[in-house]
Amino acid sequence: MSNKYNADKPIYLQIIDRISREIVRGVIKPGDKLPSVREMAIQSGVNPNTIQRTYSELERMEVVETKRGQGTFVTENLGMVVELKKSMQASVVENFVKSMREIGVVETEIINSVEEFLSKGEGKHD
Repeated sequence: MSNKYNADKPIYLQIIDRISREIVRGVIKPGDKLPSVREMAIQSGVNPNTIQRTYSELERMEVVETKRGQGTFVTENLGMVVELKKSMQASVVENFVKSMREIGVVETEIINSVEEFLSKGEGKHD
């Protein structure tokens, strides 16, 4: 599971993004135990301190909870998972719209582009 990381964004944030995506997609389910800090560090090819920071931030976000002596678990609060997905969705849309505006595309053109893309069945993800 070793990844290549983007130099423009801190590694721990990139790992948070990856774990969050896996949670909202259902790859990692509510109540699932995450790998130990050491295991995740080896899988991710990073320092254990980076994973500790990742898990701490996910806990602060209430996406995971750490049970002393047992490990770190994905929240069983389904409302939190729904909120996480909504937040991620809003962020993707915001970045997309900003990028389109940066190249001079106006609102109606953005909407038409998305509709055309979807009508072609491109990017289907089931």
